[in-house]
Amino acid sequence: MRAGHHLADDAVGLGLRRGLLGELQGAPPGQFDFLEAAPENWIGVGGALGEAFADLASRYPVTCHGLSLSLGGPAPLDEEFLDQLRGFVDRLQCPVYSEHLSACSDEQGQLYDLMPLPFTDAAVVHVSDRIRHVQDRLGRRIAVENVSYYATLEPRGMTEADFINAVVDRAGCDLLLDVNNIVVNATNHDYDAYDFLRSMPGERIACIHVAGHFDEAADLKIDTHGAPVSDPVWDLLGEAYRLFGPRPTLLERDFNFPPFDQLVAEVGTIRSRQGHAQGEQRRVA
Repeated sequence: MRAGHHLADDAVGLGLRRGLLGELQGAPPGQFDFLEAAPENWIGVGGALGEAFADLASRYPVTCHGLSLSLGGPAPLDEEFLDQLRGFVDRLQCPVYSEHLSACSDEQGQLYDLMPLPFTDAAVVHVSDRIRHVQDRLGRRIAVENVSYYATLEPRGMTEADFINAVVDRAGCDLLLDVNNIVVNATNHDYDAYDFLRSMPGERIACIHVAGHFDEAADLKIDTHGAPVSDPVWDLLGEAYRLFGPRPTLLERDFNFPPFDQLVAEVGTIRSRQGHAQGEQRRVA
């Protein structure tokens, strides 16, 4: 498996979004450690945008978070795109490539949404075989993200947590742990977020995501990436660090961008949570 840039366990990053290009390029050193890009939004992009991307990639490690592989979908994987993707992540020396543990296409094409998978043995086999194929084509281990979802598919042969563990184990892949998605799903599907977190395979966590959501109702949260990170997500992130130790952590913000110093302040909160957990671990040791 090809090695790329290495991220320190306590590295903190920001999403490389076109609406933030100017602020990211002008940021002084030390405000963030890495960036994350969606390859589908940057492969083949030239001109001023491509030059800005190349400038940032020359100064920061860039992780990649895919949008369109449809790891759990029924349609064949796009082999031509996988070849393009391999060239892109290899050129970047990408330290982490991740995708969603979901489906986003069918035999007719892209659905432009992340659809949940049934939590069954058959789905474990289907999606893990596809993950193994992707890893072979890319020449690297990938990470899969626990996704937010608003309806469960029947039949259900296992819990969501057991499904994630089974896929990661059978596919031999890593986990991108999205803490916000845990809080969203725990609220919407009435389970305990901390119990879910404790059941995750800590040794396989390659990266962590945090983001904001929208509170539609007391029992309904919508995963938007368009708001500040909420206190329940910050608290669960701190617990993740306490359980598993610091891991490279990305702040996702996709729209409704605040002044850049507010994003930097949230990056600072991540660093503070990491430092607090490390201090607790030292006291215990």
